[in-house]
Amino acid sequence: MRTNCLATRFDLHHGDCVSGMADLDADSVDVVVTSPPYNLDIDYATFRDDASREDYLEWSVRWATEVHRLLKPDGSFFLNVGASPANPLLPHQLVLALQPLFRLQNTIHWIKSVTVQPRRAPELSVGHFKPINSRRYITDCHEYVFHLTHKGDVPIDRLAVGVAYADKSNIARWAHTRGVKRDRRCRGNNWFISYETIQHRDRQRPHPATFPTKLAEMCFRLHGAREGLVGLDPFLGIGHAASAAATCGLERFIGFEIDEGYLTEARSRLGISPEI
Repeated sequence: MRTNCLATRFDLHHGDCVSGMADLDADSVDVVVTSPPYNLDIDYATFRDDASREDYLEWSVRWATEVHRLLKPDGSFFLNVGASPANPLLPHQLVLALQPLFRLQNTIHWIKSVTVQPRRAPELSVGHFKPINSRRYITDCHEYVFHLTHKGDVPIDRLAVGVAYADKSNIARWAHTRGVKRDRRCRGNNWFISYETIQHRDRQRPHPATFPTKLAEMCFRLHGAREGLVGLDPFLGIGHAASAAATCGLERFIGFEIDEGYLTEARSRLGISPEI
């Protein structure tokens, strides 16, 4: 099916991603960008997010095994996962559980809110700050994006998500520019991406645990844009990764979503008729 979202072909499926991915051909996906349930008792419409730690990790290995089978040898798997102040080890336990399948090539910190003190300017606070009331914990303002690959040696396009030099004298001075006077440098692994401001959550963000479309866009661009790319999100939600795939010009995007309501919302946002 072709939609009005650039030329991306969407294959969006209602159902369990483990069995759904099993029907796809091996070595058929270039980039996976996904955010699975975090097992933090989030109130999804139908999915129970409260398994035991052992069951959650075992299930994670099962769906990630299918991702491993589908991912091309030079593919990238971007895994977004968060924690809670009372449960800080979950992201690390998850990536360790996947170590037999993937190499951790990069660790990216998605910064939701940050306060900076410029040298000659007032203190500046930006982003989405969700305070907690605690005598033990500080407010958690970031999540992880683990960049996983088969062997840890996949070339990436760092400047596709790069930033301009603050000190322009560095453009010609730094060795990694190879003498090319280009006002662009590697962004590093701290990515400040705030949620868009909304007025009505039920209408504008009808899902309890979405990531911004911009985050998925940056993952696709970091992997490197080229013709014929196929993307995948096993946990589609309301379609933010699919929207990013269209913006980045992927040829095909595959998604699975177990909740029919979320899938209907994703199709609506992408301009796909409900009956498809």
